[in-house]
Amino acid sequence: MTQVSMTIKGLMLDPISNSPIVVLRDLDEKLFLPIWVGVFEANAIALQLEQVTTPRPMTHDLLRNVLGEMNASVTKIVISELRDSTFFALIHLASGERTLQIDARPSDAIALALRTGSPIFVEQSVLDQAQTISPDETSESRMKKWFEEISPEDLGKYKM
Repeated sequence: MTQVSMTIKGLMLDPISNSPIVVLRDLDEKLFLPIWVGVFEANAIALQLEQVTTPRPMTHDLLRNVLGEMNASVTKIVISELRDSTFFALIHLASGERTLQIDARPSDAIALALRTGSPIFVEQSVLDQAQTISPDETSESRMKKWFEEISPEDLGKYKM
């Protein structure tokens, strides 16, 4: 299976539903993948993007710390599947000779990847499927153009 390396373009609020969206982009900035996430997960991602240190470890910090104490590392996260309009992710771990793939919500996997400096990938099949969600080609091109032109100032800081 082909995987596409992605980074986080930004975090924003859906103007219609007021739901948080994390926007992933490929390295060439030709592909954009919006993933709607929960408020708490968006907060965890936003804190790390803004490099805010909390007085006590958040859940994703705790998980990073536990993995470190167990001499395990996150090698990558992969947005692996899109089923019934829901994204699925896998956290790839290495611990000595052992490798594991742990099922996760994409938002949790992304929050952990940010904290561990791990790469983010999306299966090509997921990108292909995500592009077919909206059958209206004009709407899809408008959305792609909007994601391409959006600047960090447009995204703003995510506010709770």
